[in-house]
Amino acid sequence: MDGAVMELELPDAAATQRLGEGLGRVLPAGTILLLSGDLGSGKTTLIQGLGLGLGISDPISSPTFTLVNEYLEGRVPLYHIDLYRLDGEEVTDLYLAAYWDDQETAPGIVAIEWAERLADLPTPALCIGLAYADDGGRKVTLATPNAVYTSLLEQALSHGLLVDEV
Repeated sequence: MDGAVMELELPDAAATQRLGEGLGRVLPAGTILLLSGDLGSGKTTLIQGLGLGLGISDPISSPTFTLVNEYLEGRVPLYHIDLYRLDGEEVTDLYLAAYWDDQETAPGIVAIEWAERLADLPTPALCIGLAYADDGGRKVTLATPNAVYTSLLEQALSHGLLVDEV
């Protein structure tokens, strides 16, 4: 199997953060995360966990107004991008490919909130969709066409971080 779609139900924000932490421990530099979901669905919470898994000690907050926050002190750099306030040409004008083409920044993990606002989605990427669950938790869909990411997802989920959630 080359790619995969995995669906999880997470009971609370702590579980969402643990998922991010598990991903932060295994994802390599060069990984692109495309996050989608309604306001408050857990995108930033997941990225906060990602930062913990990467060993980032700085507090991680959504870059809604700064657009990009760079965290360079972890296992690999984390580039956190939030496109909520932008659309179309505004997004294109940012030249975000600089974060994943390895020409202007050190290779790291690029996490893009509101990724559906990108005109051209970078590939390969790990797509993470977050939605509200009926019980107040979250439904998370992890999708990738890439076999390497599939293996890393399985590794992150098998570390016991999410035993109660899977």
